[in-house]
Amino acid sequence: MPFEEKLTWVSAVVITVVSAIYLATVLGRVGDVRVSEIAYQKPMLIAIGVAIVATIVGTIIAAIGTAISAEVTGNGSVDEIDRKDERDVHIGRRGELVGYYVLSAGVVGVLALTMLEFEHFWIANTLYLSFVVASLVSSAVKLVAYHRGF
Repeated sequence: MPFEEKLTWVSAVVITVVSAIYLATVLGRVGDVRVSEIAYQKPMLIAIGVAIVATIVGTIIAAIGTAISAEVTGNGSVDEIDRKDERDVHIGRRGELVGYYVLSAGVVGVLALTMLEFEHFWIANTLYLSFVVASLVSSAVKLVAYHRGF
């Protein structure tokens, strides 16, 4: 498995787990309390911070695992971590482009919510969800491309 694919898996798993916990925590209160009373800011900032740190830690673990695997098996080398071939670059660009389109659609939705003067809770969480969905779609496109080709 190319190192870039490993990083895509790390990103997909981290964003799925962290955002699921955040959304369950915050959106779970929607039926119980008025949305204007839900303190979503701190949990959202924590979720973003945890996602960043967990992705960095996951990347480091993947790099260590790749280096150990290369040394133990004798297949490949540690240089695999820094190596990107033309296919990796193309897959990365395609995934990021599709993610950009998804994020753009989400931002248009956020803009509409803002113009319709929805509560800040809905605006902020829709923007957060747009980033999450864009990241997951980008990762999915990359993983499909790695396994099925272009």
